[in-house]
Amino acid sequence: MNTVTLRVNGSVIVRSVEPRLHLADFVREELNLTGTHLGCEHGVCGACTLMVDGRPVRSCLTFVAGCHGAEVTTIEGFDDDPLMQRLQAAFACRHALQCGYCTPGMLATAYDIVSRIIHADERRIREELAGNLCRCTGYAGIVAAIAEVLAQGPHQAVVHPIRRASMATPAAIAVAVSMAVPSAAAVGVAAIAIPNRIADGVTLIRTLPVAVNVETLWTTLQDLGTVAACLPGGSIESIAPDGIVIGAFTVGIGPMRATFRGRAVVRFDQSERAGEVLGGGGDGASRSRAEGAIRFKASSVAKGASSLALEITYRIKGPLAQFGRPALVADVVDRLLEIFARNLVRSAEGGPVETPPIGGLRILFASFLGTVRRLLSKA
Repeated sequence: MNTVTLRVNGSVIVRSVEPRLHLADFVREELNLTGTHLGCEHGVCGACTLMVDGRPVRSCLTFVAGCHGAEVTTIEGFDDDPLMQRLQAAFACRHALQCGYCTPGMLATAYDIVSRIIHADERRIREELAGNLCRCTGYAGIVAAIAEVLAQGPHQAVVHPIRRASMATPAAIAVAVSMAVPSAAAVGVAAIAIPNRIADGVTLIRTLPVAVNVETLWTTLQDLGTVAACLPGGSIESIAPDGIVIGAFTVGIGPMRATFRGRAVVRFDQSERAGEVLGGGGDGASRSRAEGAIRFKASSVAKGASSLALEITYRIKGPLAQFGRPALVADVVDRLLEIFARNLVRSAEGGPVETPPIGGLRILFASFLGTVRRLLSKA
C-alpha cells in the first residue's frame, strides 16, 4: 500500500492505496465522483478524461500512486468555472450530446482546447478531439459548440496555476512560438520571411512575480543578449542596424536534434513597458521551419516588486514533432518555456540562470526520475 496526498476539486485527500489502483476507479469508488465515466478502460475512448495539473489525462490508465502531490479536477470540480459554464451552455444549444456518456470527458478536452488553442479552426478542433469518441452525435454539434466558445474571445482557464496562470491585466501581451512544415530543401536564413502574426498554436499563460522594481525588470527585458541566454539552446549571432536579429535555437527530442536559424524583428513600447518579437527560422537537416511571435509585459506591483506577464503560443510540425506522441513534444516545450520564464526572473533579480542540456529526452527523464523518487519515498 502507498500513502498518497493529492488535491481533488480543491480538497486535500490523503489515502492509502494499492499501487495498481487507477485514478478513474479511485475518484468513482473512493470519492463517489461518478461524473467520470469508464468506457474502454484501455485509454482509447476518452470517456474517463479529467484534468491532472491542468492537463487532460486518461484516468483509466493513470495510477493514483503516480499522482502524489498533484491537482486533480473532475467534471464536478468545474461547477463554478465560468469557462466550463460557457461550454456546457454551448453543448446544450448546439445539441452536442445525446446519451451523454462521453460528455464529461469530451467537456474536459473541450476545456483544454478553448483555454490553450485560442485560434483553433474546425480542422484543429477535430484533430484535438480525435482522442474522444462519441457514438451518437457525429461530432458536428460538439465541434460547433467549441467553435462558438472560441469565437467569444480569449479565455482564462481556472486550473493548475503553473500550467496556465492568469494574466495580470487585460493589456498583457502574448508570447507566441509557432512551428510550420517546410519544403524539402534546406532553408537559408536570408530566405526566411518574418511573419506578421501567428494565427494558430498551443497557448500557455504565465504571470510571474519578480522581486525587483519594474524599471529593473524592464531594463533586463530590453537586453537581448541576456534574454537569449535565459533560453536553453538559444543564441544571438548578430543585430543589424535596422533592428533585424539573426539568431538560433537548438532543441532535441530523443535521438532527433534540430537547430533553427532565422531572422526576427524586435520592437519595444517604452510607455507600456511591453515588447514584441516576430521571426522565423529553419533547420535544413530535419527539413523543419519555425515562425513565431513573442510578446511580453512588465508591470509594477508594489515598491520593489513587479510582475512579468507572458502568454506563450506554439505549434510544432514536421519530423521533429513526429517523433513519439504529440504530448511528449508538448511536455518538452512546456518545460523549456518554464525554464526560460524562470531564468528571466532570476536575471532581473541578479541571480544565476539555469541552463540544463537542451535534449528533450534528458528533460523528460529528469521529470520521470522525480516521479520515481516521490513514489519511493512513500514506499
